[in-house]
Amino acid sequence: MANLNIVYLDEYSMGGRDVTPLRRLGNYTGYERTAPEQTCERCAEADVVITNKVVFDAATLDRLPRLRLICVAATGMNNIDLHAAADRGVEVRNAAGYSTRSVTETTLGAAIALLRQSLYYDRFVKSGRYAASDVPFDFSRPTRQLAGSRWGIVGMGQIGREVARVATALGCEVRYTSTSGVARREEYPALPLAELLGWADVVSVHAPLNERTRGLIGERELRMMKPSALLINVARGGIVDEAALARALDEEVIAGAAIDVFTREPIAADNPLLAVKDPDRLLLSPHNAWSPAEAIDALIGLVAENITNFMEKNK
Repeated sequence: MANLNIVYLDEYSMGGRDVTPLRRLGNYTGYERTAPEQTCERCAEADVVITNKVVFDAATLDRLPRLRLICVAATGMNNIDLHAAADRGVEVRNAAGYSTRSVTETTLGAAIALLRQSLYYDRFVKSGRYAASDVPFDFSRPTRQLAGSRWGIVGMGQIGREVARVATALGCEVRYTSTSGVARREEYPALPLAELLGWADVVSVHAPLNERTRGLIGERELRMMKPSALLINVARGGIVDEAALARALDEEVIAGAAIDVFTREPIAADNPLLAVKDPDRLLLSPHNAWSPAEAIDALIGLVAENITNFMEKNK
């Protein structure tokens, strides 16, 4: 087929990694960022668009009759109106699996950091309090080990399975709850959400954001958890009620939480999670659980593969 016009609308999401594998595939134009009002103008001559977060709704697609393929440079495709794209003959391809190990490492690392009170003890040493102490050990914050814990997984997809595998290897007992409504045979026992929340010492969320999962864990669900339990959300903002979580931490309903994703990104300045009374019990990160250099390189390769497969199919 003729040389494709390829437009990447938010190239900043590659973190400065080399996108040469994409440039080689056609007439490539990369934009650092694209505002909603710029999308149609920049994509007017595009055969292929690559986007991480830029939205393509039905109205936008109507203005892009030349567009044939949208490559989402991520796993989640909630920024694309998939029904509208299908109706207009626009293929949509995502990238799956590139960040499975990265997100798994972030999840397990967050649990260990919270159990070991790493935020507190880092500040304890750097503040000079340890240097001023007359004993070599400090027990002002009790710590716990991960081995022997019960780990509950919300959403047993590819990342959930890898978290389950690694948690098991580290000595945890694992159970899960499905959010898809599809019954599948898994290696680990399944529990209803309410039962899982009451059973687990660590709960990690690995589900997509959809009508089944929006607001899935709110005040009622948090109060089902043990006072010693941890909650980790590395999936999507909107699954966990952020205001309810802030209250749960302040009222010691649960022991701690790690949150990598937010309802609004970047996080709103007035988000109640930023005002939690004891910040050492809350580990926050700017939606970067997925983004080690190795994972981004793998992502670039998957996007290039999606475009190449499209070209082969449409020779």
